[in-house]
Amino acid sequence: MEEQSFQQRERLVEEITGYKFKNPDLLHQAFTHPSVPQNWASNDRMEYLGDSVLSLMIAKKHYFAYPDLSSKDLTDLRSINVDTEKLARVAIKYNLHNHLRCQIQSFNEQVEEFRSATLEYPLHSYGCINPPKVLADIVEALIAAIYIDCNFSIDITWQAVKDMLQPLITPETLEIQPVTKIMQLCQKNKLEINIVDNWEETREFECFVDGKSVAKGKSSQNKDTAKNRAAYNAYEQVIENLPMKTTVKDH
Repeated sequence: MEEQSFQQRERLVEEITGYKFKNPDLLHQAFTHPSVPQNWASNDRMEYLGDSVLSLMIAKKHYFAYPDLSSKDLTDLRSINVDTEKLARVAIKYNLHNHLRCQIQSFNEQVEEFRSATLEYPLHSYGCINPPKVLADIVEALIAAIYIDCNFSIDITWQAVKDMLQPLITPETLEIQPVTKIMQLCQKNKLEINIVDNWEETREFECFVDGKSVAKGKSSQNKDTAKNRAAYNAYEQVIENLPMKTTVKDH
């Protein structure tokens, strides 16, 4: 049974990346979560390496693709393309989690909850979703496994994973974080915005515009997520009720 899983994992990764491992043990390690008691090494250290390799590959691509962007803009663009949510989306797009050796309770429920939440935000939620980190870890560990297996070639690694990482967020599709976005919209339209923190009591934030409650956001798991959801919902409400359809530039 385990041998069959190994073969399925190898076929899947080769189909996605076009890369065939010289040392398949590296691939299987990338798909082994630390929660599994076994003789195999886990992907804990691999995801650490993969995170750095991915950041370098994305930085290199952006540096040459966007010669007019400042270092700050390049940093913002890189950050959103390598964050937990972006990589978790890659994992579920290719169903990588189905091949993960993992003993996390309710893991499948977490994955399905995340998958469902992404439907509302096709490209990225900018902090309105709680992505399971374990999903992003699979992608980072896989990148590390390829990087090690190809004798540490950044170019070979990039060729293997660049299509898997699509769609990348570009300067044209990069949006402003929800709290900043609602603040800028209200400032532009001379509206007073107040975001009230009720998270300790109700796990909610509430947005008031000119003293009137316009939206709430809730998250039982993460305070920042609740705040971002409130700001996102408030933006939608305010923009809907403005006399003119005023928008905030997203990038």
